[in-house]
Amino acid sequence: MSAAAQRFGARAKYRRRVTIDTLQQAHSDLKAQGLKLDLTRGKPSPAQLDLSNPLLSLPGDGDYLSADGTDVRNYGGPDGLPEIRAIFGELLGIPTEQLLALDAVTLPIMHGTVVNALLNGVPGGDGPWRDVPDIAFLCPVPGYDRHFTICEALGIRMIPVPFVDGALDLATIAGLVAGDPAIRGMWCVPMYANPTGYSFTEAEVKALVEMPTAAADFRLMWDNAYAVHHLTDDEAPVIDVLGLAEAAGNPDRPIVFASTSKITFAGGGIGFVGGSVATIAWVRKYNAARNIGPDKVNQLRHARFLKDAEGVREHMRANRELLAPKFALVEEILAERLSGAAEWTRPKGGYFVSLEAGDGCATRAIALATEAGIAVTGAGAPYPYGDDPRDSTIRIAPSFPSLDDLRTAIEGLCTCILLAQAERAQ
Repeated sequence: MSAAAQRFGARAKYRRRVTIDTLQQAHSDLKAQGLKLDLTRGKPSPAQLDLSNPLLSLPGDGDYLSADGTDVRNYGGPDGLPEIRAIFGELLGIPTEQLLALDAVTLPIMHGTVVNALLNGVPGGDGPWRDVPDIAFLCPVPGYDRHFTICEALGIRMIPVPFVDGALDLATIAGLVAGDPAIRGMWCVPMYANPTGYSFTEAEVKALVEMPTAAADFRLMWDNAYAVHHLTDDEAPVIDVLGLAEAAGNPDRPIVFASTSKITFAGGGIGFVGGSVATIAWVRKYNAARNIGPDKVNQLRHARFLKDAEGVREHMRANRELLAPKFALVEEILAERLSGAAEWTRPKGGYFVSLEAGDGCATRAIALATEAGIAVTGAGAPYPYGDDPRDSTIRIAPSFPSLDDLRTAIEGLCTCILLAQAERAQ
């Protein structure tokens, strides 16, 4: 090696050492602050929850009759109140008679749907899914960890299918479902997906409902959790997946889920399930075995508070005024600190930003953040079995902290990512 090359190498090594030393000092300074900041789950902030405080005094003493005269204080009404189903049917593009309002959230509804399929089969199927050898679901990744938890708990094999340039890998999906009859389902978050913020296009939805499948009872588990959670003035309409599926000759393929959990009170709202006429009859049959009727008092208070579909939209615009500045701040800091060092999504809705910290860096960066008092969702969470093959994805949830706390948390997380990268480069 020439003397010049040796000198260049020495200078480069010195620059790396200075960078690591600087980052290590910055990390030590973070730890000294005694921070307790939370970037984990997509929780509404206290200010967002305050928007729904009128619910606490509704429906009010003496106001206990629904639109059809039902006394909501009593048993019955297993499908849920027609007025709340009509409001969300309009928002989701589902006829009222094909949408049920059941539990307070959707997770037990989704879990119950999969359990019923395992025990009893689904309309148009050839028997219980539990009899399918090595039954599997497709899982677009990065994706929603709670979906993966359902499959893992119930012994369903998961097949990760990575997004490609912000779009579904339709060629891979089509090949898998056409060639493997063990694949009976696919998890979908069609609008502002968790954690990427990606939304399916109409062409993608058409492809999903039209593609030939080796299993006649293949189902799209269509979790439209963020259908009205826009972050911009461009309020994209919901794609009519049930109409497209019916036109494709596969009306039973989508099973749609949604809730008010990030609209009103988290965990204290209303969970919905929609589908074809046959699917709703199937859900109704097995739901009757576990529940005489949902919490109709809560459904009535929601109907009184939200009033109609436009009332929901106005309420979500008020939420957007609180959320959009937080996402803008995250973008500002990431662009300033990590341009050229990491990649991240720029969602137009939903609750998350997905950041790629670089191969082998996510686990270390999150550990460093934890040491500094910045709680971040665990590395691997957006992947089946918690296994991110690149150890790169970090899910950021900006909604809960105040703007000042969010600035501190994102600045600190950037320091941790850069330090993890510098350590790995040594």
